[in-house]
Amino acid sequence: MFKKIRAKKSLGQNFLMNKSKLRKIADVLELKKGDTVIEIGSGHGELTEELRIKNKELRIIAIEKDTEFAKALKEKFSKDKNIEIIEGDVLKVLPVLFGGFKLQALSFKIVGNIPYYITGYLLRIVSELELKPELMILTIQKEVAQRISAKPPKMNLLAASVQFWAEPKIIGYISKKDFRPAPKVDSAIIKLKATSDKQQVKSENYYKLIKILFKQPRKTIFNNLCGAKKIDADKCRKKLLKAGINPSDRPQNLEMGKLKEMLKYEII
Repeated sequence: MFKKIRAKKSLGQNFLMNKSKLRKIADVLELKKGDTVIEIGSGHGELTEELRIKNKELRIIAIEKDTEFAKALKEKFSKDKNIEIIEGDVLKVLPVLFGGFKLQALSFKIVGNIPYYITGYLLRIVSELELKPELMILTIQKEVAQRISAKPPKMNLLAASVQFWAEPKIIGYISKKDFRPAPKVDSAIIKLKATSDKQQVKSENYYKLIKILFKQPRKTIFNNLCGAKKIDADKCRKKLLKAGINPSDRPQNLEMGKLKEMLKYEII
């Protein structure tokens, strides 16, 4: 039923065909009895099959934007009551799952070989969810995965955004040759584990801070923050020093703990 359906370049469809990599993704998802898994971009259902083989008691909510693939998936898994296929854009569907009756689990996991172009949008939407996924396993562009996982002295806006709510870890890399059709770049399997940070930090203020801080990475922390708001330079410098931060340092050298600490001193 899938052979007649061609991959659509406009939807960024590149299907992972390497069975060992699919099994690895299923393995690192740490599946347990009764888990609810949201799968993004199910395509032909190769990963869906692996998840079902791994744990037959899973509840799988598979989101597929392509109408033809969604229809074929519904036919393929029509006899499995634990698999639900939702046709739609995950960027629109995911927030709705939490407002309705479909996702009533107290915890859930997300998995998917996602189109590269939605990576940033997807992670932003997940960051805004009141209930975060316990675990996310995503296949994304190799370079993007490395940016997300970056630590000082390579801290960046994307890393600071994601590491605010999750601990990233690159599980492994996948050659572009393992996909059909093959993308232009290699991929990485990244694991994002939700963190339970006891430190109360308002996300709105945090994202505002890092957006200003990393806007011009080559500038110093002092110039980015204090120049942005045109506040008193002396007061700004004193607040940074109280937070234990060298005003002449670069944003790329800041650890997550320091980024959150800055909010206490109301620098911006």
